[in-house]
Amino acid sequence: MALAEPLVLYTAKICPFAHRVELALAETGLKSNKDFVRYEIDLKNKPEWYQPKINPASKVPAIAYGGPKTTGAQPSPSSTKIAESLVLIEFVADLFPNSSLLPKDPVLRAKTRFFIDTFANKFGPALFTFQSGKAPNGAEGIFSAIEQLQDLMAPEGLAIGDGTEFTLADAAVIPFFGRMEVSLKNDFGAFPEGEGKSTWETLQTDERFARWKKYWDTAKARESFKTTFDEVTKIFYP
Repeated sequence: MALAEPLVLYTAKICPFAHRVELALAETGLKSNKDFVRYEIDLKNKPEWYQPKINPASKVPAIAYGGPKTTGAQPSPSSTKIAESLVLIEFVADLFPNSSLLPKDPVLRAKTRFFIDTFANKFGPALFTFQSGKAPNGAEGIFSAIEQLQDLMAPEGLAIGDGTEFTLADAAVIPFFGRMEVSLKNDFGAFPEGEGKSTWETLQTDERFARWKKYWDTAKARESFKTTFDEVTKIFYP
């Protein structure tokens, strides 16, 4: 697969939202800094040109698409600037309609989007509250959210359909599961000491989460994940 126009991805290693787009691009077969430009943004010291020229919200990820080829540091005014991770992964799917990212079947498309919506409304808030040390019932919010996601998953493999194809549902959730693993295993968060490790142990050993564990083992074994995730630097909360 090849891009019809130049593409620059503005991203940050630490950011799970930006990681969504890196995964989607990798799953199309594109290679970073070969088929598109990957431009790392230091979130603590953003370039002065980033907000006015790329993303008025001053967040990553963002894409500059079209126009002349650039290094990223000199964005072309003729390129189209697009932001927000879920918008961008759908954009990647639209650029590559023959990929598996967005299923052809309308029912599976709906299931993909509903899975992402459930993740955003259930798992995301639960993880943030737990990591912030503000969860009144400890990790129960995370456990409940994972059980709800399990109910929406394919019986085996990846999230949607028969579980054999990587979709936007996977791209949307995998970056957060990766950072959750690192942070819980290392007890990194504002929760009581030891609660992160015990929560991870429960997720690994309790039969309630057997489907999620299989899903996560399958997902993190994919080459797209291994080439875009660095466990040392990609902790969920810097």
